[in-house]
Amino acid sequence: MIFESWDPDRAELAAMMAGVGELAADFLEGLPSAPASNLRPRTKPFDPPSEKPGEFAELLEIFKQAAGNAVETAGPGYLAYFPVGGLVSSALGEFLSLLVNRFTGVASMAPDLVAMEDSVVDWLCREFALPASAGGFITTGGSLATLSAVVAARQSRLGEQHGTGTIYVTEHTHLCVAKAARIAGLRPDQLRVVPVTEDHRMDPEAAEDMIAKDPAPFLLVGTAGSTSTGTVDPLDELAAIAERHGMWFHVDGAYGGGFQLTERGRAKLRGIERADSITIDPHKTMFLPYGTGVLLVRDQETLRAAHTADASYLQDLQRDPWPPDYCDFGPELTREFRGLRMWLPLHLHGVAAFRRALDQKLDLAQVVHRELSALSEVDVPVHPDLTVNVFRLREGGDEENRRLLEQINATERVFLSSTRLRGEYLLRLCVLSHRTEPERVAEALSIVRSLVR
Repeated sequence: MIFESWDPDRAELAAMMAGVGELAADFLEGLPSAPASNLRPRTKPFDPPSEKPGEFAELLEIFKQAAGNAVETAGPGYLAYFPVGGLVSSALGEFLSLLVNRFTGVASMAPDLVAMEDSVVDWLCREFALPASAGGFITTGGSLATLSAVVAARQSRLGEQHGTGTIYVTEHTHLCVAKAARIAGLRPDQLRVVPVTEDHRMDPEAAEDMIAKDPAPFLLVGTAGSTSTGTVDPLDELAAIAERHGMWFHVDGAYGGGFQLTERGRAKLRGIERADSITIDPHKTMFLPYGTGVLLVRDQETLRAAHTADASYLQDLQRDPWPPDYCDFGPELTREFRGLRMWLPLHLHGVAAFRRALDQKLDLAQVVHRELSALSEVDVPVHPDLTVNVFRLREGGDEENRRLLEQINATERVFLSSTRLRGEYLLRLCVLSHRTEPERVAEALSIVRSLVR
């Protein structure tokens, strides 16, 4: 079908939607049996766009083939990094958001949609037991959320004189913090690395000692689920340190924050409610599509103070305190409506469904730890706080463990990743996708058993 006008008529739209619907149905039906990874090297570029219109069905087929040449991050066998299943309900919400194409940088342009998005943020604030002054916004991911948090912390604690302020992290703090600090105008020497304990958490005593000797500490970063091991820092103790020294306390909960929805998660994350800012990636622990992050702050006025700007060409826009103007919370002025990708799944499936699914992932991570620990050939050095397990062969160095990872991934039934801990190469298995059920975890364990023996 070739389109002569920009907007399809009803029949043309129905045909397009039918083609997309068939692709979606085939994709979802094929996920359980699809290879977890089947990459082929790309040897030539795609053709540039033609001056003449193309056939929608042909273009859809090109997309289908291109999307197939990838690690199957949407499938049940993806156990690497942080799995992102991508709920269909969220994808449909995103389609509708992009279809109506509303501007939500300033609330007066689409007040009901901004209020809808704000209701999700407000619900999260309550889940994290933040005060009534709390607020935040949905971002494209943890990196952008962290940037806004660092800028807010810098402005709140240092004002315009930020040449001497220092940030405290550990070797396991996500790289986005250092990157955000650099973008925010801070030098590398303004980042201080606190030693970790034997179980890979920030050492509170070491942090206290370093901070007490520092004339200008302003930001302490705790991690609620590190990327390498999923380990949670002692957040309550770190919050107390930050309070004593007048520091901004930021918690990177990009991975682990979503487990606040569960009873076990709340116990692990105790102290997160004392944070000045929290990053969460619902595209991890709420199973939403990539590009869904959230920043929550204890006092949303700190975001406004750090990000508000004005210009004469904005004078026609009404600027009310609520619904919030998201352009005052982060670096973006032009901003699409991001709320439906969260609002629709939460209301459609119900919050209890998310709590149950996350509890199941915690259970499955314990199964993985128990079964791997039972293998005499394997060393499992860390007990999982959440859903990440790391392991290595007892006999053999980095090359043997790297080969083991290649063999596991070569089965195309599961896809794992690796990391390093105290210099040692470790295989890494993370159960997180809503599509990863006990049967696939059992299969992954069976594959590991067969290869290590």
